[in-house]
Amino acid sequence: MLASCSIESKRVMLSINGRPLDVEIARTKRQREKGLMFREELGWNEGMLFIFPEEQFLSFWMKDTSIPLSIAFLDCSGVVVDIYDMEPYSSDPVRSTRKCRFAIEVNRGFFRDAGLTDGDSIDLSMVKRR
Repeated sequence: MLASCSIESKRVMLSINGRPLDVEIARTKRQREKGLMFREELGWNEGMLFIFPEEQFLSFWMKDTSIPLSIAFLDCSGVVVDIYDMEPYSSDPVRSTRKCRFAIEVNRGFFRDAGLTDGDSIDLSMVKRR
């Protein structure tokens, strides 16, 4: 469920199975390429929502990222396709198994603690309008 947001804002509050998640939006190519690189910390209920212009196979790595993260790949309907844990500084890519339009990165373990699994839905209707 989406709590409240402005399409033009750079942050949005999501609800993952009732747990609040404050995400920074990475909508442009430059924002998506930088992601969470060079960050030294990330609050437990914080993350980044990557928005792509269309569905495609997505691939992420942890170059220059020191925080252990989990990533969820979502299709255009907000359905979780894959969830992976990623290792800091790893150059090994993590790829979606199907075409996706969104990815959410959070602290490793957040999705597990929230009980999020493949096939669950996250309401992203407010951020998809643009």
